[in-house]
Amino acid sequence: MGYHEQLDALATELDTRLRRLASSWGIHEGQAIEVALGPTRDPNHGDFATAAAMAAAKAWKRDPFEIATALASDGSLQSVAQIQAVRPGFVNITMVPGFWSGVVREVLQRGADYGKSHELESRGPMLVEFVSANPTGPLVVVQGRSSALGATLVAMLRFAGCQTSSETYVNDAGTQLDLLADSLYARYATLLERETPLPVDGYAGEYLIDLAQALVARDGEQWLSAPQDERRAALGRFARDAIVEQQRADLDRFRVHFDRWTSEATLHDSGAIEKAVQELRALGHVYEKEGALWLHSTEFGDDKDRVLIRSDGRPTYLAADAAYHADKLRRGNKYLIDILGPDHHGYIARLSAIVAALGHPGSLEVLLAQHVTFKRGGETVSMSKRAGDVVTLREVMDQVGVDAARFFFINRAPESHLVFDMELAVEQSAKNPVYYVQYGHARIASILRKAGEGREHLLERARQALDVDRLNDKAEIAVIRRIADFGRTVARAADARAPHRVAEYTHALATDFHGFYTDCVVLGDDEALTSARLSLCIATKTVLASALDLLGVSAPETM
Repeated sequence: MGYHEQLDALATELDTRLRRLASSWGIHEGQAIEVALGPTRDPNHGDFATAAAMAAAKAWKRDPFEIATALASDGSLQSVAQIQAVRPGFVNITMVPGFWSGVVREVLQRGADYGKSHELESRGPMLVEFVSANPTGPLVVVQGRSSALGATLVAMLRFAGCQTSSETYVNDAGTQLDLLADSLYARYATLLERETPLPVDGYAGEYLIDLAQALVARDGEQWLSAPQDERRAALGRFARDAIVEQQRADLDRFRVHFDRWTSEATLHDSGAIEKAVQELRALGHVYEKEGALWLHSTEFGDDKDRVLIRSDGRPTYLAADAAYHADKLRRGNKYLIDILGPDHHGYIARLSAIVAALGHPGSLEVLLAQHVTFKRGGETVSMSKRAGDVVTLREVMDQVGVDAARFFFINRAPESHLVFDMELAVEQSAKNPVYYVQYGHARIASILRKAGEGREHLLERARQALDVDRLNDKAEIAVIRRIADFGRTVARAADARAPHRVAEYTHALATDFHGFYTDCVVLGDDEALTSARLSLCIATKTVLASALDLLGVSAPETM
């Protein structure tokens, strides 16, 4: 019986004891409490604990310690060395050492699949939309953080069994594309010695000079004499396509990939917006006022009603959002997650109202990726700003590398403001969390290479987990306990939309392993013990690599 099966069996037995206790005390069966069993934070308090007695005490109007004592004294349990009631009403459980050896066996058997579960299977199908940048310039750091959060969340959800797809939305319609076209024309005309100022509120980034040079190389002076509408449409398409291609390249380098890219312009061209508005009209959720068409969004929790179609007949961004989210739901997605930037807090209620008005209340969740501040040596960093008044994702990758950028963007809760220490991100020391974790993986790889130089037979025994019952040292058990909690950590972090917990997990596992390596000689004279500890090394390396992969961070063999 594997680790998880044994835990399930233990929880079932404790549940049976609780029901039996309820019956003996004349408590109605409907008031029985389900047992939730989880690892203790402090190994000195045992390996696992349950607060079921506390929950039962509240429902049954009994003393929680009395319930816990009854649970703990109701006979022995398989693979349990000690079960103890602790005030005010916890039940702490210490497993026999042999229990933990099964965890190592399971990792070696399952390899990269270890920790995968079906825990969140019922949550899907789920669609996570993130980045969704305007095609008006390079991706900036907030979009970099959003992309790291979104890609990691998707990977975690899939790891925990939830059918999940990823998507990004290209905002390529509206006046911003005209402004982009006019900004490009100013750069283009100036290059051709027809000095033209940027439009008011135009895009000032130097990246437009590169685009203008490419336009001159392709079309020469063609657009200097073209009608404004024709020129604006052509230059808007040219700039959009080039910028989206650059964004794709940056995301690919950042190890972020989408199942689908959706264009806002296609929603306009296909009639999807009109269709969505008509659907909302048929459902009775729109009304006309002052020549405009309004969504009665206050019916669904928004603080005010919103305009869908302006008085001049042009759809608002919300109308496009309605078409887009209707399309998402029409594709069979049960639950939607949108990851937006920090300046989109006001959009949460109106997007939720749209989805509710379409007949799917509660099926949309909006996360905000908060601002990022860059510092070096305690000072705020003013980096190169080829994009204008912003710092680009590409600049961050160039300066600290993809691994550090991915890890640092994930290392804080999404709702927390992130201070990104550029100096720390490239420091090769234990202070740098990504270096520390990667070094742990590389150290294990080094141990295994050394074992392969003359001790191949022990390495083979280790791969087959033939001696793992020898693992009973406190430092060994600490590593195994952490490994055993991997799948649970990922599933709970995914369900809580908290990717930073997996980053924290990798650091904790690396810390446990470094402690084990300090306290225990891996390649010693006792061959069986050496084989067992090599098994633990392989298991730790496997789980570290899996966790880093979820974060989009590489697991180097050497450093």
